[in-house]
Amino acid sequence: MSARVVTGCDRCGSALEVGDLRCPICALSVAEPRERGVLLEKVRAKVVRCVTCGASLEYSAEVKAPRCAFCASVMKVETMADPLEQAESFLPFTVDEAAAREALGRFLGEKRFFRPSDLAAAAALQSLRPMWWPAWGFTAGARVSWTADSDAGSRRSAWAPHSGQETMSFENILVSASRGLSERECERLAEHYQLGTGEQAPRGPEDAQVERFDVTRSGARKQIMAAVEALAAEEMKHEHVPGNRVRNLHVAVVLSSLETKRYSLPAYVLAYQYRGKVYRVVVHGQDAGVVLGDAPLSWAKVVLVVGAVLLVLALLVLVFTSS
Repeated sequence: MSARVVTGCDRCGSALEVGDLRCPICALSVAEPRERGVLLEKVRAKVVRCVTCGASLEYSAEVKAPRCAFCASVMKVETMADPLEQAESFLPFTVDEAAAREALGRFLGEKRFFRPSDLAAAAALQSLRPMWWPAWGFTAGARVSWTADSDAGSRRSAWAPHSGQETMSFENILVSASRGLSERECERLAEHYQLGTGEQAPRGPEDAQVERFDVTRSGARKQIMAAVEALAAEEMKHEHVPGNRVRNLHVAVVLSSLETKRYSLPAYVLAYQYRGKVYRVVVHGQDAGVVLGDAPLSWAKVVLVVGAVLLVLALLVLVFTSS
């Protein structure tokens, strides 16, 4: 079901979307979500939830997912009591499984000093799971008040106080709704998606799974506000605060409008085993050049470096004590 603006908040007049349980601007409770005046039927769906990382995946008898695609832990089936947020735009996979395997091979073959020299040869692929992870794409208007110290007008002092207000707008900003991927992974992946390629139905590998939205749009207000504040602070620092050096920058944001779109974004979650331990790698579903993951350390090299540093320090102590 696609989200469309259907009415305004009774308190602040802000636009509401289908499925909103609270106003995203002032948090007033919405008594009865409606679409064109007709009550929406609450969608209660069965999902499988990971008992370790908490990710919830769409349940499909055809896919059969007894273990979490993110961390390989056992999953349990549960029935959601609240209405589920429905993705309205699925970005298609443009990277196939063969390309994802090649991306993993390049990742393992990277020459980094603290990695084991036999990593590429000794690592074995344990699993490869294509999936869509959820994110809100939002467009927001906001009034931003700010205070900061800068070197502009400081005269004899190093710093001078400044403050102001700006009206700002933000477009096509992605905020993760995933519990299976880390915040860092989501931020890195989000930079490389082609949002204009979205489709109404998922298109990708047959065994691809869908991670579900766990909270409503109004429930995601905290994450969205945090993203707006971070973006506002960055723009203030470079565009509005006078001077070349800035410190103690603080912003206060009041949203004036908020429109959202619910995306499902493609990625491959791979697991490989090296010397009895399993590591995870995530490959972008639309750009095989974006690979994020963990790799083991060569403790022999770590000990070698630590020993060399201690030896140098010992020699310096000897030099200073003997002089």
